[in-house]
Amino acid sequence: MKKQIDLQQHENVYDGFFKLKKLTLRHTLFEGGWTDSIARELFHRNNCVGVLLYDPIRDEIVLIEQIRMGALFQDNPDDAWLLEIVAGGIEQGETAEEVAYREAIEEAGCEIKKLTKISQFYTSPGGSSEQLTLFYGEVDTTNVGGIYGLTEENEDIRVSTVKFDEAYQMIQDGRIASAIPIIAIQWLFINRDNLLNG
Repeated sequence: MKKQIDLQQHENVYDGFFKLKKLTLRHTLFEGGWTDSIARELFHRNNCVGVLLYDPIRDEIVLIEQIRMGALFQDNPDDAWLLEIVAGGIEQGETAEEVAYREAIEEAGCEIKKLTKISQFYTSPGGSSEQLTLFYGEVDTTNVGGIYGLTEENEDIRVSTVKFDEAYQMIQDGRIASAIPIIAIQWLFINRDNLLNG
């Protein structure tokens, strides 16, 4: 059967830093026929970019640390600060590549020498419309580190570099607990030999 959607109602519930929509719809079933009407809330935001900054000469990854509202309600207040890779939202008229170059400078003070697209995927499609384009950015980490971020965006970002082996261990230990850097570092695990010898 042809897959179809009958969008019966589309309501904007909240329009702030992020947007919340309420959808009422029906869709076709794999075995034929239609579902009853379903009501769902949808978290809506601009699509985003993540960029794994890596120096293949020094075998170092650039990590950033900042407070994240989604991790705020954990037992340990320190758990609200997450180790991540550079990322940012795509604004009107921007390409994903332009955002990767811009965010690398704004969030980590890094100039990307070579940019390669890794993948594009939904971050949490059960309740969010966000798609993320993930890149690998080759950088020189010689002088990387410090505090970065835009004051007007209330960003307070600590930047550091770690050797690949340490970063990979941080995933195993649960010290890196955000999906996007985990995906990026696992990609690097698969492709690292080619980058080191390239």
